Amino acid sequence: MTAGKKIGHINSTESFGSVDGPGVRFVIFTQGCRMRCQFCHNPDTWKIGTGQEYTAEELLAQAERFRSYWGKKGGITVSGGEPLLQMEFLIDFFKKAKNAGIHTTLDSCGKPFTREEPFFSQFTELMKYTDLVLFDIKHIDSAQHKVLTQHDNDNILDMARYLSEIKKPVWIRHVLVPQRSDYDEYLIRLDAFIKTLDNVDKVEVLPYHTMGIFKWKKLGIDYPLKGIEPPTDERVKNAQALLHVEDYKKYQTR
Repeated sequence: MTAGKKIGHINSTESFGSVDGPGVRFVIFTQGCRMRCQFCHNPDTWKIGTGQEYTAEELLAQAERFRSYWGKKGGITVSGGEPLLQMEFLIDFFKKAKNAGIHTTLDSCGKPFTREEPFFSQFTELMKYTDLVLFDIKHIDSAQHKVLTQHDNDNILDMARYLSEIKKPVWIRHVLVPQRSDYDEYLIRLDAFIKTLDNVDKVEVLPYHTMGIFKWKKLGIDYPLKGIEPPTDERVKNAQALLHVEDYKKYQTR
């Protein structure tokens, strides 16, 4: 590593991601997250300050090896963990990616967001180099959000409002979890909140799945959703209808 360069802590990468933004994407999973989502399928990303170390140049060089597969719509997505916990590195990385003409997408739950300094100025700077935000709203009800993640959602919803204020294109993502978020009253409230935003290009319902349970077992952590099965197709379609996902098609023309 070169002295003085910003260092990112990375859990893993995916060369041909197809569900984390438009087109084919190089997906980077950062290390570190303060949320403790009961349905998390990457608990191995929680510990802050661990993972493989990269400079922005090193990570960008790795991504660009796959650039020929991206086509016109693809690019780079930085996910997590929670990327906003590594703000200085992320700004450096996205700035270099944009200088190389690459489409940049940030996948965030928004928990680190605050309008206080120094975070807010850094976040404003980051948005200059961010083309799209995949914004995860875990639960619309703050008390239930705390049950599901151990944190409330007040500042998360404020981040959504700020992204709307600056007209930053956003895809809203919502994990549908039986006995947690899969209740019509919460889906109707989430729909009403999304309708107050002016920047939403897409709304996605992501059905809860159990594919990450083996990671919890490997880490010796009790899995909190034992016995809860993924939602039925009927409940997924119900959520899609209540959230009016078909109304958000603007992203196809961007």
